[in-house]
Amino acid sequence: MASATASVAEVCSAAKSASRTLARADSALRDAALRAIAQSLTERSGEILAANELDMQAGAEADIGSALLDRLLLDERRLEAIAQAVREIVALPDPVGEVIDGHRLPNGLDVRRVRVPLGVVAVVYEARPNVTIDATALCLKSGNAIVLRGSSTAAHSNAALARVAADAVASCGLPESCVSLVAGGGREELAELATARESVDLIIPRGGEGLKDALQAVATVPVIYAASGNCHVFVDASADLGMAEAIAINAKTQRPGVCNAAETLLVHERCAGELLPRLLPLLEHAGVQLRGDERTRALAGPEAHVEPATESDWATEYLDLVLAVRVVPSVEDAIEHIGRYGSGHSEAIVTADARSARAFQLGVDAACVYVNASTRFTDGGEFGMGAEIGNSTQKLHARGPIGLRELCTFKYLVEGDGQVRS
Repeated sequence: MASATASVAEVCSAAKSASRTLARADSALRDAALRAIAQSLTERSGEILAANELDMQAGAEADIGSALLDRLLLDERRLEAIAQAVREIVALPDPVGEVIDGHRLPNGLDVRRVRVPLGVVAVVYEARPNVTIDATALCLKSGNAIVLRGSSTAAHSNAALARVAADAVASCGLPESCVSLVAGGGREELAELATARESVDLIIPRGGEGLKDALQAVATVPVIYAASGNCHVFVDASADLGMAEAIAINAKTQRPGVCNAAETLLVHERCAGELLPRLLPLLEHAGVQLRGDERTRALAGPEAHVEPATESDWATEYLDLVLAVRVVPSVEDAIEHIGRYGSGHSEAIVTADARSARAFQLGVDAACVYVNASTRFTDGGEFGMGAEIGNSTQKLHARGPIGLRELCTFKYLVEGDGQVRS
């Protein structure tokens, strides 16, 4: 791994060189490197957890909040889950060299479109040290070198994890610079990384709108934005209310500090009078702060405290135990609300009406649209992709969980026997 004293340009140049070696490495060698990473995570867990403890102490002293501390925390269970995700990636089919399609032209030329690595992928992320390994494993499996830039909040954890990964890769005979970490240079360093067009082929940011805006202002390298998740659950008039309760509570409380957690609950006016008086106290009992429109507050009853919702609440990704609640007249109004305030990440409807479900699926513009399921399933691991680098809210190249195939491009391989064009 490149040293902390190396410049961004030097780190990226070394990664570019390593990517050429990695692109020629066969699947067995890349898988061996991943197995070595998984084993090293277990063997060197003490070193990793000690580094994480330093970050946790600093985070608590800086009062970064419970949601961010939860995202930052590593323990034996989470570390084993990260290692298991690496093993699951090993077991996935190798996308490199996959023939997407092919045909023979009338002149006898054989044309194949084949999946190939992008080259060097830079991942910029905030306060989630598991991304260091998830992103590394996905990039190596898909034949890409990776340049990591984590946040200062997780500096010790990221450095320890990147070192473990780089050492494991090197032990298998691949260049250490297949895995690199840059850190400590602030916005200037981010700008240098985002303009390294000669050596970086793609940047994937994982973070809030501030990170997205900072990259949009300077990036000349192509970017896939794994951006914010202002996600909604809409309870339709025909919904099974027990199912609606379970989905709403899970989507909000199971892990509130992640991008696929629900931030707004929309309820059809025909079931709001029955659902809200029983659901809102359950959410409040789970620690959720509630903010609602006038109809929600009127229906909440005496057992739930609901603050008045402001316009900004509908557009906010809380990443915390806060939920905005609104009563709407129809599925069309729910779709309109989501279209205005949603971020294109994950949206859910709870309904027993096939027409409402279909209208929601067609009308909502998001990477993942759920019928009768929690938004919390938007995840590469849950989708059978082993892991993910992020969830793209864009429409070109990659949308939804960014897995192995999304980290590849393609080339045309054309074979002939002496043809020339007349």
